[in-house]
Amino acid sequence: MKWIDKNYGVAEMQIVAAELAEVISQFKVVTFSGNLGAGKTSLIKMLCHLWGVQDTVSSPTYALVNQYTAQNEKTGPLIYHIDLYRVKDEEEAFQAGIEDHLYSGDLCLVEWPEKAKGIIPKGALSVEISYVTDEERYIRVHSDEN
Repeated sequence: MKWIDKNYGVAEMQIVAAELAEVISQFKVVTFSGNLGAGKTSLIKMLCHLWGVQDTVSSPTYALVNQYTAQNEKTGPLIYHIDLYRVKDEEEAFQAGIEDHLYSGDLCLVEWPEKAKGIIPKGALSVEISYVTDEERYIRVHSDEN
């Protein structure tokens, strides 16, 4: 099912985040795909702000997982921000315990899911962001669930 499919200006990212937050409330695992600099982490920061996260939100590129506490009934108290950019393959992600987070029942926001595609739960929400210009991005949000 397709939820969002449109171009947006970088200045409109807050509006897109609010729209996306409503869709995400129906999922526990959300993947974020796109080239470096497309805006994955920026969008996650805005989402976390909307959910009342007081922690510093940053890409967990080296730690692989950051844990945040949300002040929002729709997300639950814990949010895991997972960045698989430095992971070589599914086996390395599995050895790092990523699967434990993905199946914890807490909200997981996963950057670079293609690095460990096989451990991502079926029916996860997919957010794909593409660079159009310096001031414009394309976003497609979909799920295989009906």
